[in-house]
Amino acid sequence: MADMQNLVERLEKAVGRLEAVSHSSGMHGGCGDSSPKGGLAPYVEVFDSLLAGPAADYLRISKEIGGDVQKHAEMVHTGLKMERSLLVTASQCQQPDGGPTAKELSGISSGPSAPPPPPPGPPPPPISTSSSCDESASRSALFAQINQGEGITHALKHVSDDMKTHKNPALKSQSGPVRSGPKPFTAPKPAGGATPKPATKKEPPVLELEGKKWRVENQENVSNLVINDTELKQVAYIYKCVSSTLHIRGKINSITLDNCKKLGLVFDDVVGIVEIINSRDIKVQVMGKVPTISINKTDGCHIYLSKNSLDCEIVSAKSSEMNVLIPTESGDFNEFPVPEQFKTLWNGQKLVTTVTEIAG
Repeated sequence: MADMQNLVERLEKAVGRLEAVSHSSGMHGGCGDSSPKGGLAPYVEVFDSLLAGPAADYLRISKEIGGDVQKHAEMVHTGLKMERSLLVTASQCQQPDGGPTAKELSGISSGPSAPPPPPPGPPPPPISTSSSCDESASRSALFAQINQGEGITHALKHVSDDMKTHKNPALKSQSGPVRSGPKPFTAPKPAGGATPKPATKKEPPVLELEGKKWRVENQENVSNLVINDTELKQVAYIYKCVSSTLHIRGKINSITLDNCKKLGLVFDDVVGIVEIINSRDIKVQVMGKVPTISINKTDGCHIYLSKNSLDCEIVSAKSSEMNVLIPTESGDFNEFPVPEQFKTLWNGQKLVTTVTEIAG
């Protein structure tokens, strides 16, 4: 950045010298207007189109970015305006002896360039070899640099991540505010705290036979639910029932309890399986026979077996607080906990899993 500042100072001195020489020559009649009457020289007009187009876009985008990028762009813009002043002066006056040359402007190539300019306009008219307004070697060198296009950016310095404001927020406080676009519309929040959640719609209770399925759903605080007139091909699906009891009479194919809480189920006979899933605090009493009871993702489950169902297979997974109650001769029940903790060892050929006894 210091090199660029030095370059701008050199440009200002060069333009100052050029203006002084131009003024001195004008006093002695050494300068004349060689541009077309009533307008600028064609090459000055081409340079103006560059300033009004890509250079203006580059300056605008740099201002939006802000920080060092904006400062750098403003310095480049100052240099471009000085170049234009030089072109206008050169189009009107003879090159003074010892005047500034393109060597004093060559450093401008170290600054960033605007996007590639549009196709150049018509070339300037042939330059007369007369001494009054001869195009100098300085002007040729200047246009050679301008016409580099994308090549003029070869000396640009790479910007590392720690110099980018979006990756180093601390730079924003050093370079001033950065203009941002409009923000999307957001509805104003109501006064008095957070927006209350809408109340969950309560589903109506159901107890009906739908085809071959008995549906018992959304029953709450009902202690005398009964299903009669069952058939062997029928199944029962009990869903979201809370603090209720249900008695299924007769023989049925299967029973499923899903997402229930504090539910008591009494049934006579099931020829397939009784499944208890996603539930809590469930009590099931078998009056007749059932081959399999499955408990899955359930906390708190008591199974009361009858004398005819002692051969029932109980399968459990991801569940806790499970107990099986076995009837005695006196009519009471003995309670046995279902293991929840296991130990697995490698015996040299396979894994062997055993129940871990619960201490206490």
